Amino acid sequence: MRVLWLSPWMRTLSRVHVEALHDLGHECRLVTSDQHYEKTAALPYETVLNPRPKDPRTWGPLLRTVDAARRWRPDVVVVELVWDPRWTLFTRLAPTVHLVHDDAPHDATEVRPMWQRHLFARFSRRAARVVAFSEHVAKRLPYPASVVPLTSDVLDRAVPAPASEKRDFVLYGRMSPYKNVPVALEAWERHVKSDSYRGDRLLLLGDGPLDVGHLPEQCEWRRERYTYAQVLPLISHAKGSLVHYRHATQSGVQLLSMQLGVTPIVSDSGGLPEFQPVDEPPVGVDDVEGLAAAIGGLADPEVAWKRGEMSRMHFERVFSARASAQVLAEVLTSAARE
Repeated sequence: MRVLWLSPWMRTLSRVHVEALHDLGHECRLVTSDQHYEKTAALPYETVLNPRPKDPRTWGPLLRTVDAARRWRPDVVVVELVWDPRWTLFTRLAPTVHLVHDDAPHDATEVRPMWQRHLFARFSRRAARVVAFSEHVAKRLPYPASVVPLTSDVLDRAVPAPASEKRDFVLYGRMSPYKNVPVALEAWERHVKSDSYRGDRLLLLGDGPLDVGHLPEQCEWRRERYTYAQVLPLISHAKGSLVHYRHATQSGVQLLSMQLGVTPIVSDSGGLPEFQPVDEPPVGVDDVEGLAAAIGGLADPEVAWKRGEMSRMHFERVFSARASAQVLAEVLTSAARE
């Protein structure tokens, strides 16, 4: 099967999907852009375009790429977070599969302009198949959707060796209001004052629009954008990862934590409980005491390592790139027959 994958924003994640499909024997080409914060050189299967239609210099490369794709004759076209209306030219080449990552914005900072929302809905209406990456999102979409396991956007070859020495806790990613950081900080303050505290720090890793004011003791906010090469060693050594969000999200941080052998702590309405290992239940979204207790339960480094290994094994079994690609390939093959 020949798969033409359109993903101008989710470049790192689409690479993982494409390479996993390659490993299953499918041919794939990725059309993407350089908008992702993880800046890398183009790989042999990638075409990097500038998705800014108002710039006349972008039209020539786009039309040449469409012509090359037409001559390649894809069996199916995957559409993932495409906001440039000109890219609909690619969707005329074969049946399309629309990948939907969330059913609604997490907060006001993520609301898209009306014309982009119309374009997004148009892709779904005209697609041969729609794919969601969780039952949570699939149930909330206004059209039927196949569920494919979400995977991490870090390639296996980039994952550091499992860390035997565990220290600190992390809250990683873009610091937006839905990340529930004030509750996390209050829980951390209680943990530091408790008998279970073992001298760790809480590391907030990432920038964003959030303003939290004063930070509690033993808490650092490293407010900048990180490449994975910079941040993976920090996360992999952590005892736990706080993914205690206010609104449900198919969280790449939740999956990345498990991939690195770090136990994610999620809320009952945020980081999806359906992604969690069976023995790692969610905590109430406003339950400060419960969150402090969950942090304390991972304070012993040996316990943190054992539970982190269970999380890693859960990721490998359910959410690895290969596991995701096997389900996705079935959906793409079905769409290509239409």
